[in-house]
Parts: sequence; structure tokens; C-alpha cells
Amino acid sequence: MANTYLTTEELASRIKYDPRTIREQLKDAVLIEGVHYIRPFGGRKILFIWERVEDQMLHGYVDVIPMIV
Repeated sequence: MANTYLTTEELASRIKYDPRTIREQLKDAVLIEGVHYIRPFGGRKILFIWERVEDQMLHGYVDVIPMIV
């Protein structure tokens, strides 16, 4: 399945939030790096993975396999 990558501004437009709210309140609290967004090529730019953000909004959980200790 191909992923849809969005900038902060594009994501804000889709979910009707201010880009600043996404950066300051949602990122790293609700939207987790490596799950909901990536920093391609180790840079500063953030690309959100739309399908994972949408799943978080609809279901409220992250589908991650827990580590066995």
C-alpha cells in the first residue's frame, strides 16, 4: 500500500486545524515520529503519513506490536 505524505500545512488543511496547533500540541503528544510522521533524509522537514494520522483520528489508538521483554 502506498502512503500519502503531507506537509504540516497540507495536514492542517485536511483536518481543519491550525498548523501551529499541529506543531505545538499534537506532534510528539498524539502524533508520534516514526508512526505518524517522518523526517526524510534526517532533515528538519516533517512529512505526515496521512493513512496513519487518519487511523489515529478514527480509532484513537496506534496499531503497534508491543515489544516482549
